[in-house]
Formats: sequence, structure tokens, C-alpha cells
Amino acid sequence: MPEWIKVGTLSDIPRLGARTVDTHQGQVAVFRTNEDEVFALFNKCPHKGGPLSEGIVSGKVVVCPLHNWTIDLVSGEATAPDEGCTRPVAARLVEGEIYLSLPPLPEGEGRGEGELSGHRNHLPLTRPSATLSLKGEGI
Repeated sequence: MPEWIKVGTLSDIPRLGARTVDTHQGQVAVFRTNEDEVFALFNKCPHKGGPLSEGIVSGKVVVCPLHNWTIDLVSGEATAPDEGCTRPVAARLVEGEIYLSLPPLPEGEGRGEGELSGHRNHLPLTRPSATLSLKGEGI
């Protein structure tokens, strides 16, 4: 059963913008569309590792700020003709609050359960250009 953890509220993210959350699996970008939908991806473009959180959100895609690759916010897949994928993170919006559930790590990498424990069920969202260091078990 997935563990859901609150990371902030919808109002924390500007429309067509993003915020980031540092986790034990890496930095996650949380995006808000113009229709107030919320999506989350690991914050690395599959092309050259560019910070997707600093890209432009349009519809249900984000354009990487480094080389203009377009990444689908639902699947994490690059759109044609580009090829590649960044891992999506399950996100849900409940009464204006944003929750994430990390996917399990691949076999042999870290804890493997996708846990976000050790932070009192809340991780703060940060601006993409800010650095947030969360240390503790599970992060």
C-alpha cells in the first residue's frame, strides 16, 4: 500500500509553475497546470539532466529549460521525435492539499519501498532555484 505524504497546498505553486521536494530518491518537481491539476516527476530531463522544475508548463507537458525537450507530465516520457523518460511520481490533490507517493526503488537501490518516513507526514515545497536539505531516516 503506498504511503502518501503531504508536501504543500495548491496555492504554494503558481499556475503553470513548479516547486521541488528533496527526497531520499532525489529531487521531485511538483507541477501545477492552468486547470489546477497537479503532477510530479523526478526533476531531471532524460536528455541531459536539466532541471524540469525550471521549465515552461503548457497543458500537460513541461519544456526543459536546457534544450527544449518536451516531457509529458503524466508519463514522464519525452515527446517525439525525442526519446527518453523521467520517472513520474504519484500525486494527488485532496481539498487543496498536495500529496505524493514515491515509487519503489529498483531492486538493489536503497530502501526499495518508496517510503517518505521520518518527517511527520509533511515535506515542504521549495522554489525550484532554492536548495532544501532534508536529512533523516527515509529521506
